[in-house]
Amino acid sequence: MLTIINAHVISSNGIIDRGWVSIKDDCIVAIGDYKTLPKEGGQGEIIDAQGLYLSPGFIDIHVHGGGGADFMDNELEAYLTIAETHAKFGTTAMFPTTLTSEAELLWETFSVYEQSLSMNQSGARFYGLHLEGPYFAMNQRGAQDPRFIRNPDRLEYQSILTKYRHLIARWSAAPELPGALEFGDHVCEAGIVLALGHTDAVYEDVVRGVAHGYRLATHLYSGMSGMTRKNAFRYAGAIESCLLLEEIDVEIIADGIHLPEPFLKLICKNKRKDQIVLITDAMRGAGTSDRESILGSKQNGTPVIIEDGVAKLPDLTSFAGSVATADRLIRTMVDIAEIPLMDAVQMLTLNPARIMKIDSQIGSIEKGKQADLVLFDEKIAVKMTIVGGKVIYKA
Repeated sequence: MLTIINAHVISSNGIIDRGWVSIKDDCIVAIGDYKTLPKEGGQGEIIDAQGLYLSPGFIDIHVHGGGGADFMDNELEAYLTIAETHAKFGTTAMFPTTLTSEAELLWETFSVYEQSLSMNQSGARFYGLHLEGPYFAMNQRGAQDPRFIRNPDRLEYQSILTKYRHLIARWSAAPELPGALEFGDHVCEAGIVLALGHTDAVYEDVVRGVAHGYRLATHLYSGMSGMTRKNAFRYAGAIESCLLLEEIDVEIIADGIHLPEPFLKLICKNKRKDQIVLITDAMRGAGTSDRESILGSKQNGTPVIIEDGVAKLPDLTSFAGSVATADRLIRTMVDIAEIPLMDAVQMLTLNPARIMKIDSQIGSIEKGKQADLVLFDEKIAVKMTIVGGKVIYKA
């Protein structure tokens, strides 16, 4: 038994001042305020939070790397490094994310990821792969390698789904591409979350995509079409469509750079708080002081520079992923988007857990859920990270 006392507990129903949470093995077994705290002897080991906030562990559903490593390095050591790096900033669960690449490298990724699941991890836990590509619009590729962008290939994706559906939690694609709607049907039938991203779609394309399962927007505004003209007529792009359509949840890179203040506030005004998910979209430079880095694998990735708190292509034509960590996302939403702390935490805990269909296990501080918890101060500086009831990081 482990009991955390004297914390501002961020529960689904509000913040419990001078609250406590008891953990047995890897599960939360009791929650309360100071009036209901069990007497000494019934608490087991005690952690005195001394007035810190106690939050559910942060869940990052779109992350490429950190600590100088990238998942596309296809090395077990890279997986460990990324998991441990982001745990220092409060991430307790993550979905390793690929980049558009040659088919051989993707197949290798499946193999290495499967091996990683049997490792003795001391960082954030993995809950499934997020395949970002390769079925994207060339005009919205951003930093994705144009050599490997292609239309949905039925033989290719059916082969992947047949062999590796148990490893894939999410797949991002552009719904307007030839074959993308049929692709969406197959992905959804496999029980995988389908997202629209790096897309040049107009409103009608997005509406059709929704009907075939595209219900999550991959990094809203980044790699997405906006309003366009055809023969002098205006057409709503993917951005306007995602803001408008009730069926679509949105993820945002809330580092304050990819989306400055007006965009963050516009999103919060147009989407319900339970429809917004915060992501790092972090590349290998996250959690480091590096000024030069590589997006993607060490072998054939894209060189980038890191300045102004973001990764950029050397010619400055595009951002190339973020170097954000989860704590920075919360700070940005509270300080810049000016939303309540509870709402910001929900966007990085319960919301991603629900969308990724793991909210029965994690995402909130509730009796019976896994004890993934974070202690942080009023500046969202992480002081302790707990995964499955075990302290894996302490500042």
